[in-house]
Amino acid sequence: MDLEQEIKRRRTFAVIAHPDAGKTTLTEKLLLFGGAIHVAGAVKSNKIRKTATSDFMEIEKQRGISVATSVMGFEYGNVKINILDTPGHQDFAEDTYRTLTAVDSVIVVIDAAKGVEPQTLKLMDVCRMRSTPVIIFVNKLDRTGQDAFDLMDDLEQQLRVRVCPMTWPVGNGPAFKGVYNRYEKNLELFVSGEKQTIAESVKIDNLHGSELDKHLGEFAGRLREDLELVQGIYPVFDLSDYRDGKQAPVFFGSALNNFGVRELLDCFIDIAPSPKSFETEERTVRPEEPKLSGFIFKIHANMDPNHRDRIAFLRICSGKFRRNTNYLHVRLGKNFKFANPTAFMADKKSVVDEAWPGDIVGIYDTGNFKIGDTLTEGETIHFRGIPSFSPELFRYVENVDPIRYKQLAKGLEQLTDEGVAQLFVNQANGRKIIGTVGALQFDVIQYRLEHEYGALCSYQPLPLYKACWIESPDKSEIDEFKRRKWPFMATDKEGRNVFMAESHYALAASQEKFPNIRFHFSSEF
Repeated sequence: MDLEQEIKRRRTFAVIAHPDAGKTTLTEKLLLFGGAIHVAGAVKSNKIRKTATSDFMEIEKQRGISVATSVMGFEYGNVKINILDTPGHQDFAEDTYRTLTAVDSVIVVIDAAKGVEPQTLKLMDVCRMRSTPVIIFVNKLDRTGQDAFDLMDDLEQQLRVRVCPMTWPVGNGPAFKGVYNRYEKNLELFVSGEKQTIAESVKIDNLHGSELDKHLGEFAGRLREDLELVQGIYPVFDLSDYRDGKQAPVFFGSALNNFGVRELLDCFIDIAPSPKSFETEERTVRPEEPKLSGFIFKIHANMDPNHRDRIAFLRICSGKFRRNTNYLHVRLGKNFKFANPTAFMADKKSVVDEAWPGDIVGIYDTGNFKIGDTLTEGETIHFRGIPSFSPELFRYVENVDPIRYKQLAKGLEQLTDEGVAQLFVNQANGRKIIGTVGALQFDVIQYRLEHEYGALCSYQPLPLYKACWIESPDKSEIDEFKRRKWPFMATDKEGRNVFMAESHYALAASQEKFPNIRFHFSSEF
């Protein structure tokens, strides 16, 4: 196939949600329906012994939550699908925000009983900023939840987007019978409760025939009334409005029981956009351009603990990526070639000879890459920001086993390269400080240091308000600031000056006393 055909058949999207809405379970079922796996796993396993494909880290399996973005690619029909399953917990939101820079569309999972939750609102704000197309999947219809019309009102008001129901539920909770597909104009009645394999379904094309009454009984009349109301209240589906981020198609179902997942997947590949253009500081990059360009949006250490590998995730934006070909690392100004670029199925990797716009390629990295780096065929361009944000929680890191100092130092270096926590060194006492946006990150780092690097650490609380990067054209003013604030000065991994403000008042007072110094709350300035 040529470049244009390869672009048209690709769909790269993220699955996002508030914790416990069923995001990772839905991802599993999309993989199942796509034929990428034959038995779906469960996030919280009891009778189902297989854990979720996307939750491959040991700490994810133990806690039943996603703590890192997983990448999974598979073929469905003639469409290449790239799914990025993101963490739902707010303590790992920074990983999710970065992932949203690398996708062309999003599926938002909503719990039918809880409706729109706080983390969903924050993630939707990020989508709105980028006008990212959104499809909504209302999950857990097999549990007693809110009325479908109330849910639709909740979605429209809180997510601030026009909604268009593509499917409609028949009952909920113990009385959940299935979904009517408004897009394909038929009713899907699921007759199997099998959670791990694809259930059989019964299709009924004529809503006014006796066949509907035979299968639904008392629910048949209610469904006919509901669909009349839906037609009168909600707009018809508009493809351009959806792709502009103005309208969100809504699907109902139960990911755990395979209700409504096939309908979602079939419609998604039909309407979701193929790879889009990306903005750089210099110009707009179009996917159809013949020369390769792409950016690093994620780095993951120890995907295979046996080999201590470190992989940089490259989103291809234009051209064709070829194995063993020289590409320019723009920040370093050096050419690199990659002997073993990989495609992903969560932690399972396979070597790829070529990849196209929309694909996510894993590059083995010995420390050359940072999040936000650009690869090209020679052009000097810089994709717009994937910054690190100012952390708000801080701990001193203590080495519990002095003999394993090197392992601890290497582990801290590599884990903070992933971008979900930041490493600072206090200039006054030389002690290492970890800063994060969420408390759970400290537990994850401690766990991974022990189990992936064999290094034990403990933490000491450090009551600080915020870290901010400082700069000034006047070096003498920076020197004077550092002299006065010496106990609260640190350097980051790039050697840049960071002020660790102990309170909101201390930060405001410093800004007032040193008007020529600029205080930055993200690392990109």
